[in-house]
Amino acid sequence: MRRLRRFFRRVILLAIVFSALLADSRWHLEVTEYEVSDARIPAAFEGFRILQLSDLHLMVFGEHNERLLGAVSDAKPDLIAITGDMVDIETGWEEEIRHLARALTALAPTYYVSGNHEWACGAARPLFSLLEEEGVTVLRNRWLTLERGGESIVLAGVDDPNGPRDMMTPAELSAAIRQEAPNAYTVLLAHRNTELDTYAAAGFDFTLCGHGHGGVIRLPGTDGLINTNREWLPSYTGGLYTLEGMTCLVSRGLGNNLAIPRILNRPHIPVAVLHHQ
Repeated sequence: MRRLRRFFRRVILLAIVFSALLADSRWHLEVTEYEVSDARIPAAFEGFRILQLSDLHLMVFGEHNERLLGAVSDAKPDLIAITGDMVDIETGWEEEIRHLARALTALAPTYYVSGNHEWACGAARPLFSLLEEEGVTVLRNRWLTLERGGESIVLAGVDDPNGPRDMMTPAELSAAIRQEAPNAYTVLLAHRNTELDTYAAAGFDFTLCGHGHGGVIRLPGTDGLINTNREWLPSYTGGLYTLEGMTCLVSRGLGNNLAIPRILNRPHIPVAVLHHQ
């Protein structure tokens, strides 16, 4: 009888610990600053703060995302970058996303690139229209110039590969930028962390992306246990990396659409702080 009681106590204790880990990995927002230093960053952009939101998957943090918006506001971003997978269903997301987009654009200029799920579920084009109505700049294989203190950098964005087959490639986009602004420091917004080789080969200086959900389960000594393609021990799933001369910041994302729950993997809000080295 004592052994049976001890067994049930252990089971209950494990269940409590597991539930606490799940709750922490689902609701506790983690804001992390990453220092990005490069001699090619103009001096006028010293301390410029780019806050990234990725892979929301319609997750809601408090009523109308009040906790998420509070965290964004507290981080004092100069620019907000949304790197895809805000939604993963065709309809039913409009009111919540409209409220979020309106609130974000009131905090800082906000830019968006598509993820694989928006295209897969058929919500991409309606989402583009809604975001633009609320003041979000949708970067679909195009670029623009950000100016500060008489100096400038280039901000570019690419559609997810689930988009139209005839769209401009990252290499073509980079070549177009170099024709117009050959010496500009280029920041790329993209969705897939699995395409980092492509972005590096295209010659971008700094890329922000998501998609990997932080490897879903974050075990010590790994970059996550499994990726969104159900491949084991993936790489480049969360944090700051250097790849073939390109700096890349990968968000672990905010939500999840997999059957496997996030564990030891809090919803992630990365903030890149630029430094003129």
